Amino acid sequence: MANKLKYLFILLICAAAQGAFAQITNPRFPGQRTDQPVYSRDTTKMRARSNASDNLDSLRKREENKHDSVVFNSKYIKVTSERLLADSIQLFPLDTGLVNFENYSPLNQPRNPKISLGYPGTAARDLLFSPRKTIGFDEGLHALDAYMVNPQDLNYFNARAPYTLLSLYSTIGGTKEQIFKTLHTQNIKPNWNIGFILNFNGSKGYYSTNNIISQNVSDLTAGIFSWYHSKSKRYNLLANFLFNNLKSPETGSILKDTIFKSANSSFDKTGEPVRLPSSYANWKSTGLYVKQFYYLGRIDSLNKGKTGTANVLPTQRIGYTFYANQRKYNYLQNGLDQYGAFPDYYFTAARSRDSLNVFHLQNDFSYSFYLRGKSGKISKNELKLDLGLTQDFYKVSQFVADSVINQFGRKVIQPDRKQNETFQNITLKGKLGYRFSDRIYLEGDVQQIVQGRNFGDFLYDAKLTLAGGRKTGRILLGAYQQSSSPGMVYTNWISNHFIFNNDFKNQKVTNLSFNYINDALELDLKAEYFLLNDYLYFASQPNGIDAAPQQYGSAINLLKISIGKNLHWRKFNFDNYVVYQKTDNASLLRTPEVYTFSSLYYKAQIFTLKSQFGVNVRYNTPYVAPSYALSIGQFYNGQDVTFTSYPVASVFFKATLERTNIFIQYDYVNQGLFSNGFYTVNRYPQLDRILKFGVAWTFYN
Repeated sequence: MANKLKYLFILLICAAAQGAFAQITNPRFPGQRTDQPVYSRDTTKMRARSNASDNLDSLRKREENKHDSVVFNSKYIKVTSERLLADSIQLFPLDTGLVNFENYSPLNQPRNPKISLGYPGTAARDLLFSPRKTIGFDEGLHALDAYMVNPQDLNYFNARAPYTLLSLYSTIGGTKEQIFKTLHTQNIKPNWNIGFILNFNGSKGYYSTNNIISQNVSDLTAGIFSWYHSKSKRYNLLANFLFNNLKSPETGSILKDTIFKSANSSFDKTGEPVRLPSSYANWKSTGLYVKQFYYLGRIDSLNKGKTGTANVLPTQRIGYTFYANQRKYNYLQNGLDQYGAFPDYYFTAARSRDSLNVFHLQNDFSYSFYLRGKSGKISKNELKLDLGLTQDFYKVSQFVADSVINQFGRKVIQPDRKQNETFQNITLKGKLGYRFSDRIYLEGDVQQIVQGRNFGDFLYDAKLTLAGGRKTGRILLGAYQQSSSPGMVYTNWISNHFIFNNDFKNQKVTNLSFNYINDALELDLKAEYFLLNDYLYFASQPNGIDAAPQQYGSAINLLKISIGKNLHWRKFNFDNYVVYQKTDNASLLRTPEVYTFSSLYYKAQIFTLKSQFGVNVRYNTPYVAPSYALSIGQFYNGQDVTFTSYPVASVFFKATLERTNIFIQYDYVNQGLFSNGFYTVNRYPQLDRILKFGVAWTFYN
């Protein structure tokens, strides 16, 4: 029975893999937070089968091959990340469970939902309020960040056996969403691991013309990575080379704004005409990242004697990071703007070739000092001091397509460079941590730009951890203050349809947070307060489309309370996450007051399948929907349009079949019950009722 099921799903995969695949450029498994080092799929409890047939096969192979056969599994793979290697060498078991497996899209993560232009690969931003916590130079372009892989996103492995993960997610009966991801890693020496990722995204969406390729997402992310450490574990090297090529359609949406109410809608919605049939953004990023650090003095270890699990605790560390990155933000438009998708044009009416090129070179130097007892145990009176200096060099050029007279006296359209500058920033960094005991830890972090274009930017961060027992839980108190320069698109921007020249103040964010986590109760409660000063945003004139950057001079207050709670009764499980947001300027921030996600599912053993089936429901209260400015990738405050809001439900079945995870999901199953469809962004309808499936194969040889 198990083999028949496996063959059935292989046939489904072959049927769906007929078009170009799509890639979500985050190598973590769906649902994994940035502070989690492993894939959120749990196979640590799986055991190698041991029965008479297996023993007979083993004896036969032993006789034929003259050596014992070894059944490899997840126990042979350990995983870590750059963040977990910051203070020590920490390795964790590979996780291969079903948690959040069906929520493969970065747009629909239960605790980090996004609004978008309709489907994976298109422009998106956070639904819930979440300001960027960075300082220094910023292009201000983040609409495709959800699909971009950065060096800090990668995991690193210690693989005693070759490890491969192949994942495919697709709609059944079409290519409205289609995503394929590959990860392979293996040790070439016991202390040297290499690997690669290769991801594709070829989603065509729900409201586009299939025979126009510029209306389809076409994303490619490829990368190689390596982790080397000396046999003494004093020297460590992390290296990766990443290439991102993201193509996202910018059609201005379909012409029919009443698609869910009109009786004259097309039978096939992919045939609905759009405002700009040949318009898209193409973002490229190529980068080399090398991080080296060396442990000085005494080296302590925890978990000695456990192969592959010892945590190395240094007393001193020096580090150097080199990063070279070339980013290109291109916007291409062919044909006239017949339906007024743009407010105007400055150079050419029927052709846009806007391009922003940014070359970034970074050198980072660090020194860390750790003072702890000679026992090597992390218990009390541990002092940690980190000092660092970062140099960031930038070369920025901006081009537009303009009409010029060539040497033969003919009028031609060619790239014309409008901006070209080089500059640098010098940032001083410091982090001080003190562990009073194994239950109390205080940490302060300072980042200050002391020289360069963004002089005066700073980020001051403090955290206090108060930990009790497993049943008592732990409390995390946090506070940070940030002053960050406006992004380039806010202050100095030249393109075919938008030109901005502004002198804005730094945006300032003050945050206070309280977080209570109880693992035994599966409870997570967090309260945050934000105070925003000189808030930067995009807005247009009333009922206009002339989006332009603006700065709000007064203070804005926002309270954000979130609670996550999981309930269990026998084989029934009920996972919940609720967020409440209250601000004194809702029309400016444009975020819902309440957001909820609930998952009710039943665990069952069907033959050899460890399965779950249930329903996911997400809901948010109505809010004033933002609009989207084409060519500059900005969500802006345009028309005051508030859409009605109803729950969106999905029915799913997922299971583990040996080393393969599978799911089938009927997304938006309740379409037509409360409404015929929904919006998250003005003019951009979201998905229709659709049947999806996903499969993830794991190989250990």
